This record gives sequence, C-alpha cells and structure tokens, in this order.
Amino acid sequence: HTHTQTAQNMFLTLILGGLFGWLFCYVYMGMRAPFQSARRKLMVASWSAPSSGEIYGVLEIDFSNAQRYMDRVLKETGQKLTVTHMAIKAIGTGIAHCPSINSYLCMDRIFAHKSVDIGCLVAIDGGKNLANAKICNVDKIPASEIADILRAKADTLRKGKDADFQKTNDTLKQLPVLIIRPLTMLAGYLSSALGLSIPAMGVRPFPFGGCLVTSVGMLGLEQAFAPFTPFCRVPLLVMVGGVRDKPVVVDGKIEIRPILTITATIDHRFVDGSQAANLAKYTRAVFEEPEKYDDSLKVLKKKDEKAPKEE
Repeated sequence: HTHTQTAQNMFLTLILGGLFGWLFCYVYMGMRAPFQSARRKLMVASWSAPSSGEIYGVLEIDFSNAQRYMDRVLKETGQKLTVTHMAIKAIGTGIAHCPSINSYLCMDRIFAHKSVDIGCLVAIDGGKNLANAKICNVDKIPASEIADILRAKADTLRKGKDADFQKTNDTLKQLPVLIIRPLTMLAGYLSSALGLSIPAMGVRPFPFGGCLVTSVGMLGLEQAFAPFTPFCRVPLLVMVGGVRDKPVVVDGKIEIRPILTITATIDHRFVDGSQAANLAKYTRAVFEEPEKYDDSLKVLKKKDEKAPKEE
C-alpha cells in the first residue's frame, strides 16, 4: 500500500510539474514574443495540421462581355460595378444551381441553408485587418444592389461603427491565444452550426452564409487559394484574382483577351466533382452572358423613372 501511494504521488507530481513547466514556458515565450495583432492571434488560434478533404479548382474566364456590360451600366445609369461585385453575383448564381454546396454541418449531419448568402471579406485599418460583410439572397438581387450593400457595409466597418465586429475585435486584443482557440471554436459552432443569435457575445446566425469570398486582384495577384478557417464553417471559399490580358484561341485564331482567374477551395464532404463542375458552369455563364443573368440595367432604369424629376 505504501509503495502504491508513493507511485501515485510521484505520478501526480510529474503531471503537476509538467503542467507548471508548460505554463511557465507559455508565459515566458509570450513575454518574449513580438507584438501580435488581434487578427494574427486569431489565425494562430484557428489552425493546426490539416486533416480534412479539400478540392481545389481554378476557373479562367474571358472577361470581355462582363467588362462591356459593366461599362454599359456605368454609362447608362451612373452605377459603378467592379470585378468583385460581378463575381459575387456569378458565384451566387452558381451556388443556386448547386444546392448541395449551400449547406452547413451540425452534429455530423448536413442541412441546407434557406437562402443563398455570401460573406465577403473587407480590408480595414489600411489592410492590417479583415472584416466580414454578409450579403443575403445573392442569387435573387442584381449586381447593382450587391454593390450598394457591400459599399455600405464596408463603410460601416471601416469607420468602426459595426458594433458586433468592434466587440469581437476588442475582446480578441485582450485575450491570449490559449483562450482564443476554444472561444472562437465555441462561437463558430453556436453561430454557424446551430444558427444561434447571442448579441452579448457578438454571435449572429450563419454570419458567413454558405460561401466566403475575398479578392486578391486589387493586391496585384492573379490567383491564390484560401485556407479553410475552422470557426467559419463554410464549405466554399472563393478568391477573385486579377484580370490579365492573355492569348486565347477564338475560332481557330489566337487573340488577346482579358482573362479573370477565380480559385475555389471546396469541402469534399458537401460536393463531388460533377456538382463542382455545375457550380463552375453557371458561374462562368454569368460573366459570358451578364444581360441574361443580371437585372442591374432594368432595375436601375426603373428606379430612375420613379425618382422625382427636378423642375
């Protein structure tokens, strides 16, 4: 009995000593480490070694028709559309034709979202941080309305007037990575798996929708792939690259055309290759035939007709 008690005490001493040593090293390295922004701490807390199945896709699209359409909308209505606005509209249309991707996972079961909502990452603080702007019913609204919503939400975020984002960001600045990791995973599960609304925690139902879009074209990059962020819990990540002139074969002849590159990271649990191909097909179609899939001109002209005329 005495030997057993001694062994138990030694084992307990080793465990406590190990925990104390780990805690000491954690605090010591934290004191020595250079300053980390709230976003960088969030990134460190989010990822470990990858272990999930992912599909990577690259879509190169002739942007000629889309550019002419954007120029026409600007000329006839004064509304400026960007590559990102058109891309969000195109991706939303693609998702509507590939409903299995517009889903979320809860307790190992897949459930469909009720609408096609897309989160768009917005650069704030001079590019030092990113914030999310969610746009709802993307497949049912024109690119012009997407532009208005995104500009308004981006302006609110950049001015520091988004209460939920400010609350979350201020909390992250004060917490160590050790606490951020479980906290973000819990918040992500509550919001993006259970769809709960907890204003006190800055938690809103499905804040990223069914897809997250970010643009790297404005940074001078032609293409890049986005990594899955565990707490976002979305099955589709899309990066909108830059538009570059490239030689392409048209009717057997080589021509220089503006080519837009879009890349996607897809959660294999939600789609297979054939479904992903359908998503790509309709995304491409919006760029190639924008008048068929987008009502910006019609909506803006109707709005202009209803506006009171100055005498």
